[in-house]
Amino acid sequence: MFHVYSLNSIMMCGLRVGASIVVMRRFDLGKMMELVERHRITIAPFVPPIVVAIAKISDQAMAHDLSSVRMVMSGAAPMGKDIEDAFMAKLPGAVLGQGYGMTEAGPVLSMSLAFAKEPFKVKSGACGTVVRNAELKIIDPDTGKSLGRNQSGEICIRGQQIMKGYLNNPEATKNTIDADGWLHTGDVGYVDDDDEIFIVDRLKEIIKYRGFQVAPAELEALLITHPSIADAAVVGKQMEPEIGEIPVAFVAKAQGCELSEDDVKQFVAKERDPALFQVITYKKIREVIFVDKIPKAPSGKILRKEMRKQLQQQQA
Repeated sequence: MFHVYSLNSIMMCGLRVGASIVVMRRFDLGKMMELVERHRITIAPFVPPIVVAIAKISDQAMAHDLSSVRMVMSGAAPMGKDIEDAFMAKLPGAVLGQGYGMTEAGPVLSMSLAFAKEPFKVKSGACGTVVRNAELKIIDPDTGKSLGRNQSGEICIRGQQIMKGYLNNPEATKNTIDADGWLHTGDVGYVDDDDEIFIVDRLKEIIKYRGFQVAPAELEALLITHPSIADAAVVGKQMEPEIGEIPVAFVAKAQGCELSEDDVKQFVAKERDPALFQVITYKKIREVIFVDKIPKAPSGKILRKEMRKQLQQQQA
């Protein structure tokens, strides 16, 4: 329960309302489904890798009754529309909503209206609206200028709930909270016409290819919709100065599936319905590395540092 999502949104909220909390020592998909059925779990707080695992499971493998679940919470990492829709097809009787937060911000910045006492219809891929008694703005990370709706930039929040600062580290505090009290999250996202917040990626994880910005999370959300891909992660590989970085996909194949590097590249590059998703030229995957599994922290966040280290070792 060290992670702020589980500490705040699961343990403390659960204790506040007197709810029973079923805790697994280590995640196992089959065991989790068994526990849901046995205890008739009604609220399931997940992270995107668990959502992906359930979305990818075959109908035959869904041997347990999960109909008791009425609400699914997802947090700790962004999740795209495609995988959210695939997941909801497995639990049609449940409402899924994403939340967005960080420890320094108190910790919740936004919550889906799916978590209200009377759940509202939510948009796939959105993580709700900004919490009450707080201000939120989107800025250009290079100029600091405020951006309008539907324009991607760094998310900043201001309010009484944000941290006072990092303990005994005034320099780090100054780099995070500006003179006007805005906390700079380091997350890239946008606000649509209905005040819904969409997370695109982490600012420091954006890949700069020939001067264009490529968001790994956007490509990952597309890759995991492929039926032969169990999981995927995208990182930047440093090239010549005029190129910058190229997007490299680390791919874990689904059990018993055959998949080539060209298959992956063509899947991402092919033209798709413009109303849903279309990858333009500079966002194409330039290299594919097949792995047994994608390295992740217990919270579900992708450990990109390990993959970058592998790329550096290959280039050495």
